[in-house]
Amino acid sequence: MSLKTQLSSDMKTAMKAGEKDRLGVIRLMQAAIQQREVDERIELDEPQVMAVLEKMLKQRRDSVEQYEKAGREDLAAVERYEIGVIQAYLPEPLGEAELAALVDKVVADTGAQGPQDMGRVMAAVKTAAAGRADMGQVSALVKRRLAG
Repeated sequence: MSLKTQLSSDMKTAMKAGEKDRLGVIRLMQAAIQQREVDERIELDEPQVMAVLEKMLKQRRDSVEQYEKAGREDLAAVERYEIGVIQAYLPEPLGEAELAALVDKVVADTGAQGPQDMGRVMAAVKTAAAGRADMGQVSALVKRRLAG
């Protein structure tokens, strides 16, 4: 079942069950997907839908950080809830060891020698880890690996 179909099905289930908070988050996800489809005049495929959800996840993580700095735990809790709902639609994230092994493999496959090859390595890792890794964490790993 595609992610868009799953979202529609879960939206109906949440409506029937009266889960207002979950329903709101699902509607936000659908709206973001639909907005991108309208803006680009295309039908999004699975990887593109996952990219939209990843972007939403990143936005919420940034918001949690900002709210915590400002002492607004109430708003941070709302964002954490939304993160949980969005993550349920993404594949299981890679573990630290799996991610390190993937970075090592891509560095070896691309023949990357130093920091000047970071863009090439990041592009390959992003494709291989599609939706399963935080790209900020990947970037730090790649920098360390290419630095020596």
